[in-house]
Amino acid sequence: MDYDRIADLPLTIESVSTERRERETSSDFTRVTTEFSLSGPTSAGDETVTGRGEDVTYETADHDALAEAGLPALTGEYTLDSFSTRLADLDLFPAGGPDREVFRNYRRWGLESAALDLALRTAETDLAAALDRSLEPVRFVASTRLGEPPSTDRLEALRERVPDLQFKLDPTPEWDAALVEGIERTVGTDAVRILDMKGQYEGTEVDVPPDPDLYELVLESFPNATVEDPALTDETRPLFEDADVRSRVSWDAPIHGLDDVASLPWEPDWLNVKPSRFGSLESLCETIAYCVDHDVRLYGGGQFELGVGRGQIQTLASLWYPDSPNDVAPRAYNDPAIGDDLPASPLEPPAEQTGFR
Repeated sequence: MDYDRIADLPLTIESVSTERRERETSSDFTRVTTEFSLSGPTSAGDETVTGRGEDVTYETADHDALAEAGLPALTGEYTLDSFSTRLADLDLFPAGGPDREVFRNYRRWGLESAALDLALRTAETDLAAALDRSLEPVRFVASTRLGEPPSTDRLEALRERVPDLQFKLDPTPEWDAALVEGIERTVGTDAVRILDMKGQYEGTEVDVPPDPDLYELVLESFPNATVEDPALTDETRPLFEDADVRSRVSWDAPIHGLDDVASLPWEPDWLNVKPSRFGSLESLCETIAYCVDHDVRLYGGGQFELGVGRGQIQTLASLWYPDSPNDVAPRAYNDPAIGDDLPASPLEPPAEQTGFR
């Protein structure tokens, strides 16, 4: 497994710092994240290097509490694997439990990714070299909601700047046949690569109640699109009895590790990989390895990262699933105002790279 290639990388942590980040987004909410910096000496001991990672916990209050309380003691000498074990034994929310338990994984991932970055920089190498893999150009889609009431205005504006852009869209109960026809006229059905039904969320602001009429509308109108996270109820389940329809289904929110893959309603054809959901590098690597062995297609998922986290999910896509409809577009695509110089897909990997950035 790929994890075995990096588990024994040594790292020495001499100092730890955090930086709170904040930014408005195209989805009409203020995103707050925390970037972690772990610093230590190079292998030669002649200078200091820093590894960075990002906690993408969604609740602002959890980031504010972290800024006030700080992290538990993390300095010391480790391997990457022993540092992961150390994190598993710590309460990373010392000021009080998070709003949702999955946020514990998010914070752990922020620290594990920072440790990986530091370990690779200490060894003066990068993740591709450590895994004996190559970095490939990354194809991406633009993920966007269509507003309230929904319209094709943002799709039109994005396509004016990037004519070949493809999309991940979030259908909502307000969608109707007229809107779907507008999407078809504006970008064409094949440009819509993923439809995120958000039917697997519970108790969040983005929950979308399962509507069999909405499901039937998008399944029929976008026959080549991957359908992410449908809710399977007595009313919607009949729509997914056909094997061809099931082969279009992808899972995201329920996946936090390999056990969750085994617990899905059927053997999946697609999974959305959001590394923060897994918490640990080992869990992420073993799940990717399983999917590769079982021909489960993967694509990367973003969470409005504001710092190094965005480049890290692009790096993972570059290593394992570069040709998929990756929801890892550059940060400019998440800005409320659409800029004039948006990068086009695919993203070329950097000519020279050190660490995990």
